[in-house]
Amino acid sequence: MELNNLRPAQGSVKKSKRIGRGTGSGRGGTSTRGHKGDKARSGSKEKRHFEGGQTPMQRRLPKRGFKNINREEYTPLNLSAIEGYVQKSGNSSLDIAALIAAGLAKASHKVKVLGHGTLTSKVNIKAHAVSAAAKAAIEAAGGSVELV
Repeated sequence: MELNNLRPAQGSVKKSKRIGRGTGSGRGGTSTRGHKGDKARSGSKEKRHFEGGQTPMQRRLPKRGFKNINREEYTPLNLSAIEGYVQKSGNSSLDIAALIAAGLAKASHKVKVLGHGTLTSKVNIKAHAVSAAAKAAIEAAGGSVELV
């Protein structure tokens, strides 16, 4: 056996259907496409979401809610993260620049301090927003909160 006499197995390769080669071929005229209709035309291809002319799903379902274009997004900063930062660095005053340097916030984002976790250290924080629970916990530990 050599490369030049390799052949596919008997019966595994079938001749392709030759359409549109005249009426004598048995597949001329409409070329197996039937008469008229969208699928008989050239360039016809149904879209994935096409439902046969029935009103499509995305138009039948009701639209709900809306997106507020004026919404202010905040990066959350929990008390547990603040406590971890203070224990690690020993720095008890946190402003936006210190948060960015520590990797707790990005320069383009606003920061909101949230009350998840416990705070034992006295911390002075400057942030864009603070939740009521976080403010109470910070002041209970002897710290202060200032809004930027």
